[in-house]
Amino acid sequence: MAQILAPTSQWQMKVTKSSATASPMTAKMWGSLVLKQNKKGPTRSSTKFRVLATKSEGYTINRLEGLLNLDLTPFTDKIIAEYIWIGGSGIDVRSKSRTFSKPVEDPSELPKWNYDGSSTGQAPGEDSEVILYPQAIFKDPFRGGNNILVICDAYTPQGEPIPTNKRARAAEIFKNKKVIDEVPWYGIEQEYTLLQTDVKWPLGWPVGGYPGPQGPYYCGAGADKSFGRDISDAHYKACLYAGINISGTNGEVMPGQWEYQVGPSVGIEAGDHIWASRYILERITEQAGVVLTLDPKPIEGDWNGAGCHTNYSTKSMREDGGFEVIKKAILNLSLRHGEHISAYGEGNERRLTGKHETASINTFSWGVANRGCSIRVGRETEKQGKGYLEDRRPASNMDPYIVTSLLAETTLLWEPTLEAEALAAQKLSLNV
Repeated sequence: MAQILAPTSQWQMKVTKSSATASPMTAKMWGSLVLKQNKKGPTRSSTKFRVLATKSEGYTINRLEGLLNLDLTPFTDKIIAEYIWIGGSGIDVRSKSRTFSKPVEDPSELPKWNYDGSSTGQAPGEDSEVILYPQAIFKDPFRGGNNILVICDAYTPQGEPIPTNKRARAAEIFKNKKVIDEVPWYGIEQEYTLLQTDVKWPLGWPVGGYPGPQGPYYCGAGADKSFGRDISDAHYKACLYAGINISGTNGEVMPGQWEYQVGPSVGIEAGDHIWASRYILERITEQAGVVLTLDPKPIEGDWNGAGCHTNYSTKSMREDGGFEVIKKAILNLSLRHGEHISAYGEGNERRLTGKHETASINTFSWGVANRGCSIRVGRETEKQGKGYLEDRRPASNMDPYIVTSLLAETTLLWEPTLEAEALAAQKLSLNV
């Protein structure tokens, strides 16, 4: 854990006290030790007392960790379900737990639940009840066993989606037959930044100062280049355990910044998996005593921002002749650039400056293998004449339900006028 500069005492205890070969001290052993001390007579120095206090503290932590790691399956069929939803900011995740009498395999087996929306900024105090609808289930990597994480969306008691429920609208789009027939695939690259707890400054950075310039940190290794790898690796494994379709991870360009990829995922599943992965990352950083931020430009100046690049393809794009379908999709995207930008994350204007591998927020562009464009097409896609496109505009704090459904809507359901299409085609041909 060398790269974690300011872990909590609890995290340090877990690292130093736990061992595959060590066994926790039982009450009987502890009592025997105390009796032996008593037989020797009263303690005459504070040193012995301090040793006993240290052991007692470590014993308490071991007991707590033992309870947290209890496997309930041999003793009861009951499980714990963690209901997870998106809070009032549209980016914060909230959760609470309840017990069920037996293991659950499908969201339809779970009841609706409610929470106090006035405490999350999602309902007034005089009518504060918000209803949770279970939508997707993942294995719980923190509690293990048959325990589960449940991704929910939120509704009024009358059954109307609340304003921060973007999943409901996305589900409508993904249920459209045209969209279903095209089997939309998504691969989402979630970037994030780790901050030191008390100072809210990136992990690995001198407090109040700056590290060396960008260059050696991207996919780097070493104590002077990689900060937070244990968190990234723990998150990677926890997501695999949970059943999230995580496909990779890497250190990013700015020190203290990381990325993981989820996909390929089909339709609404992409949003469910990203939100579940974000919740797991929040829990891991909580345990590590490190702060997670999805701010698209956490440090101003000559430092890369944090995006959530979204790779996208349809069945027609993946088949022979798909490159022409991709170009038609790009044309449609150019005509709705403003609508997409307005929905692609808070504070994205601080990131999309035309520098640091971004296009200007005010200009739409596309290119092959060009990371400075709004839409990038890979060399292999150009060579094969089919494949996918990468939308590089979404910010790290974007809502994946909005971005994925908007891409499907713009490229599969929305039809521009012939005049607008011709004008856009002319502009795009000049950009390439």
